[in-house]
Amino acid sequence: MPQIKIETPEYFIWETHGIHTGTGNDHVKHGVDELEKITELAIAKGHPNIAFIIHTPRLTRYRYAAEKRLGVKFIRGDNAYFNYPNQIEKLKSKYGNQITIRFGIELEWLGPNLGMQWNRSKIFQAQDADFVIGSLHFSREGIPYDGSAEETEELMKLRGGLNNYWLGYIEEMIEMVDSTWEMIQVVGHIDLPKLFAPIPQPLLELDTSDHILARRMRFLLEMISEYNLALDVNLAGINKGCGIYPDLSILKRAKQLDIPISIGTDTHTLQNLGNHHETGIMYAHDAGYKHYLSFSKCIPEKRPLRNQAYKLEEYKVMNLGIELLNLRFEDRKQRRIPKFSFGGTFRTFLEHHKNSTSLGDFEAIRIRKGNKSITISNTLPINDKEKKKGLFSHHKDEPGVLSMIFNALASEEINVETAYLNANEDGTATAFLTLSGDENSIHEAVEFVKGTGGDSFIEIRIGDNLELPELRKGNNYVLEVDGVNLPIAISKQMILSIHNNTSGILLILLSALASQNINVIDLKLGQRGQKGYAILGIEGDSQMAKTILKKLGPQFFETTHLSLNGVES
Repeated sequence: MPQIKIETPEYFIWETHGIHTGTGNDHVKHGVDELEKITELAIAKGHPNIAFIIHTPRLTRYRYAAEKRLGVKFIRGDNAYFNYPNQIEKLKSKYGNQITIRFGIELEWLGPNLGMQWNRSKIFQAQDADFVIGSLHFSREGIPYDGSAEETEELMKLRGGLNNYWLGYIEEMIEMVDSTWEMIQVVGHIDLPKLFAPIPQPLLELDTSDHILARRMRFLLEMISEYNLALDVNLAGINKGCGIYPDLSILKRAKQLDIPISIGTDTHTLQNLGNHHETGIMYAHDAGYKHYLSFSKCIPEKRPLRNQAYKLEEYKVMNLGIELLNLRFEDRKQRRIPKFSFGGTFRTFLEHHKNSTSLGDFEAIRIRKGNKSITISNTLPINDKEKKKGLFSHHKDEPGVLSMIFNALASEEINVETAYLNANEDGTATAFLTLSGDENSIHEAVEFVKGTGGDSFIEIRIGDNLELPELRKGNNYVLEVDGVNLPIAISKQMILSIHNNTSGILLILLSALASQNINVIDLKLGQRGQKGYAILGIEGDSQMAKTILKKLGPQFFETTHLSLNGVES
């Protein structure tokens, strides 16, 4: 029986600080234990995504009053935390074809020294998390900021009044961000103490006040901006009666600093699923924001605040480009905010992205960091109709067949300058290569392939007047890598190689892939001086592909395995 498609609500947020998972058998409950039930509820509501989050366990001295009364020492579900990734994998297996499931952790700041080492261990225990939010709930005195009015009053007395209470919190937030910025993507509920303590006036006048509180909050926001972190717009304060975190004055200052935001309901009950999405969207819009971030594998995804007001397809293309570029960087550099250029219909993004530039009528988005860039489009590039001399092959679409051609050419010291490969729908593939080298040697290599290739080759020949084949069709296309022309349809799994531009180098990669039964379904080559560029669409074991790339040798300057979330299988 066909499934009835439910329309996504007009106001919907891909949450980050989303649904808190429960603590299992702990005496003090925290969050939702019925993960299947709330996932089914999200599907029934037409939600395209559900995001789970769990608190990291705490050191024993950081406890709420209720936990002390009950004698709970090992706080907030050590066992639940350890089992959390497995729970999520089971949900993905059962519901992954109906809804996108993301999960993250809320890293409790417990101070430097032991607290820092404790937190590093918790990060490793949730290695595959899609995001990490850094949050401060407990003061260095061990008293919580969000426990109760009585605990707040106790800490305020210890510190000597409201201003010192807030000043201590801000200084601890500065310490947290400065210590953990390489471990987190988002700074959680930045003005949490307002739950039980009023916000001092200087924090409501950030643009004008010279009070120490305003100065330190401005410094905290500047630090968040410099470290390329996002700010948590947390809607839980609506239900708690203290308003959205952060206050609008803080959020507007964040916008002036171009700090991106993520949005979440910080949900702890089934009943609150998806509540206040419209309110949160309007609130962010009032602060000047047009889009927000969600995260996948700790890589940011830009999303429009209003589902109806912006072109979602264009956002999907941009997010895919960001993902492609980020995978080329080590973890710490993935958080650097890229620069953009927009062309064609994508130029509507120019007004929403600070310092972006125009590509004119070129239908593409160029995304760059440092000396690396990706140009991407959802429009099929048109091939040059000029006929060229080259090698044409029509062969079986199987692992290792392409490497036979490269092997024969390399044996005759022939270099492949450009390549086009397309997997067809009938179990065959076609390839077109342009070559440099001795003419007779090229013909000898082709004859060798004919003689040794068995029935793998339907046709292989050298021609003087051959048309370039059309690109393999896809939803989106890479056009350029680092400015080198490499038009190719984007596959679920790809490899980018930058290597010495000499004969035989690419054979190493193709042979390694063939040895592990990994098939090349698409290939484009390009060059810049002494550097050769190759981008491949592949099918096969992704872990084996990653392992192979580490063994290719010093002739390869960059080999990146691109396993992409936003691409259909």
